[in-house]
Amino acid sequence: MNHNDVMRSLRYMIKANDQKMAEIIGLTGLQVSAEAIASYVKKEEEPGFVQCPDKVMAHFLDGLVIHRRGRDDSRPPQPIELPVTNNTILKKLRVAFELKEDDLHAVLKAVNFPVSKPELSALFRKVGHDNYRPCGDQLLRNFLKGLTQRVRG
Repeated sequence: MNHNDVMRSLRYMIKANDQKMAEIIGLTGLQVSAEAIASYVKKEEEPGFVQCPDKVMAHFLDGLVIHRRGRDDSRPPQPIELPVTNNTILKKLRVAFELKEDDLHAVLKAVNFPVSKPELSALFRKVGHDNYRPCGDQLLRNFLKGLTQRVRG
């Protein structure tokens, strides 16, 4: 899924403006201007649209975890995972919003996109694992839609 679409969806979900999004990214040490954020959340057909780089998306997801759950000073900061895949986005959102397996099923069921337990657990496996399954755009899009309904009420 396009990083710009994910960022736009998450921005709406957490009710953040461009400045707040820049602050969330800043929590990981990467400085991005509010103007750059504004260009990332524009739609492709709008003038001023800029493709969101993997690095910015990775820092935003890590910043979202820190923003929602707080910084864990007992451990060293985790290195940024590149490239950012749909599976990575799903994992980071699961951590940021403290979702258990039942919560993930409830989020997907709320938007009429049921996924079996084995299918769902396969999305969270490491890439080389026998049961690893890449997360499709449709699943991620429905997950974001369901999570938005859950967060915004």
